[in-house]
Amino acid sequence: MEVTLQGHVETQIQNGVATIEFFHPRSNSLPGKLLEKLALSITKAGADDSIKVIVLKSAGERAFCAGASFDELIAVDSMETGKKFFSGFANVINACRICPKFIIGRAHGKTVGGGVGIASAVDYCLATKYASVKLSELAVGIGPFVIGPAVERKIGLSAMSQLAINATEWQTAEWAKAKGLFTEVYENAQELDNAIAELTQKLTSSNPEAMRLMKKVFWEGTEHWDKLLAERAELSGELALSEFTRNAINKFKSK
Repeated sequence: MEVTLQGHVETQIQNGVATIEFFHPRSNSLPGKLLEKLALSITKAGADDSIKVIVLKSAGERAFCAGASFDELIAVDSMETGKKFFSGFANVINACRICPKFIIGRAHGKTVGGGVGIASAVDYCLATKYASVKLSELAVGIGPFVIGPAVERKIGLSAMSQLAINATEWQTAEWAKAKGLFTEVYENAQELDNAIAELTQKLTSSNPEAMRLMKKVFWEGTEHWDKLLAERAELSGELALSEFTRNAINKFKSK
């Protein structure tokens, strides 16, 4: 297990299935170090021939992912630190995109900001009815620029704009299913896990080369994302330094 001062990223491999789990005590938010480990874990699993399929999940019983670390956002004080901060989710999204294995997402609880980006970047995401979604970036003076391409690819520009504009309101898991973010929504975590186990068992018996080629087809047209997401990270970093955003962050922090 890879451990940071707070939180962890852990990979377990069993019967051809790699389960990558992340955790942070603050509602599974993801500071830079955990994002870095998460991207590396996805890349390593993709290169391991013994692995046929990947499951991406978080620990705990409440939030799936609360997005980026608010403490790190507050600490952004230069273009360099801003770009580095926003590049964390860009690297995870790109790791999912170029990974030759199917990645199954397990969203058991609320999903915010960058967490919606992760749910969009996996190839097949299953959820419980508790997995409400929200893109809260505009509420703190920025926007979902880095994760935007992944979210738009999954649910379309119209649905993404609804989330991005109405930044303080939750949308239900059923709404997310209707828009294509989630494939299926279950009553509880046990039903969710049963469905994932059944699906992964089928996939481990499937032709690995066929799945690799299918994934390549699914992600056609995203070959420029390394550059695009880097540009979006720079744009977001610049916004984070603006007076408006600094005031919005401080106001949000004082609530």
